[in-house]
Amino acid sequence: MARKSALINVMEAAARKAARKLVRDFNEVENLQVSRKGPADFVSNADIAAEKTLHEELSRARPDFGFKLEEGGVIPAKDEKHYWIIDPLDGTTNFLHGLPHFAISIALMEGPNIVAGVILDPIKDELFWASKGDGAFVNDHRLRVSGRSRMADCVLATGIPFLGKSGHETFLREANEFMGISAGLRRFGAASLDLAYVAAGRFDGYWERGLSEWDMAAGIIIVREAGGLISQIDGGEKMLEKGDILASNSGVNQTMMDILRKARRKKS
Repeated sequence: MARKSALINVMEAAARKAARKLVRDFNEVENLQVSRKGPADFVSNADIAAEKTLHEELSRARPDFGFKLEEGGVIPAKDEKHYWIIDPLDGTTNFLHGLPHFAISIALMEGPNIVAGVILDPIKDELFWASKGDGAFVNDHRLRVSGRSRMADCVLATGIPFLGKSGHETFLREANEFMGISAGLRRFGAASLDLAYVAAGRFDGYWERGLSEWDMAAGIIIVREAGGLISQIDGGEKMLEKGDILASNSGVNQTMMDILRKARRKKS
């Protein structure tokens, strides 16, 4: 059985407490109050309640740590070094449409480095977790990225730009390139779980643009601790700042990067 550190236990306990209310709300989703943050960008009282629970529980356990919250903004760290990066409900659109694919994502930054992350899928009861140097796990099972190297054997994941997002033409060129050489593309609508699935070998690669740091932070360390490669789409390391990401096993990483570069250069 995998042994969780005290830090991972704190993160898991907070996530599971928030998840209990999320699951109740999911089963009564028609009664939720929902507002728009922007075109096709929703926030519900479920998101807000989950974030409040996570903030309370993590503050109690580590009172000197700060927060970067999707709904609540930045709360400065008393120790000026540690920050929780939290998405209380990744996959809000899925959640509000009754689609059982969403997650709670928590990462811990120590200075510029991500040192721990958990992603909890409360419907499937899967906890993906990792801490720096200790490997990645789902529940009690060790995670490893897939070993596939032929694109014809690979299933890839992505995010499709929707109403209010730019990059539609670029995405269509990229998708067209991959559709012709891969075993399939998937768009499930929760970036944290897309990254967790790369770590688990369920997806062989994943790319997306226009993300926020709370969408990616926990997934970044989980993929890396599972032996995967993760970077910006052009190979840079500023994923949290720039909002674009490419995650894969080592066998298809360069191929995916080359295809994405080729698609960007093409005229529509």
